Amino acid sequence: MAKQDQIDERILAALRVDARITNARLAERAGLSESACLRRVRRMEEDGTIRGYTAVLGGRACRSGTVVFVQITLERQTAEWLGRFEAAARACPEIRECYLMTGGADYQLQVLVQDMKEYEQLHRAVLSTLPGVARIESRFTIRPVIQTS
Repeated sequence: MAKQDQIDERILAALRVDARITNARLAERAGLSESACLRRVRRMEEDGTIRGYTAVLGGRACRSGTVVFVQITLERQTAEWLGRFEAAARACPEIRECYLMTGGADYQLQVLVQDMKEYEQLHRAVLSTLPGVARIESRFTIRPVIQTS
């Protein structure tokens, strides 16, 4: 990622609020010409500052359920063991997010399930079979307080 200046920061702030903003409106907010704004956005996409755009679903389109945060501790923390776990986790569509962590657990996962029965099936069929898993600790959410994309 390239170093960002204040104009890049204004562009990113506007995109965080509305990723579907037109280039003309984005340029206006950033204080640039449309062509200069488009060049900056494309540069940030190419250098990985902007990794993509997403839709935040709601209503009927959004699968309702319970978000579960799962902490995974591996048997070993070598590069080989971490790599095997991460490759397997990437292949699991049930895992919405996965983070390598510091502290007591090695990974923090976020999964979405309909209910406890679905989580039990996920735990048995997926989470406990991931390579190198020594311990699984799960925390069920009550309700979201702040959610951002």
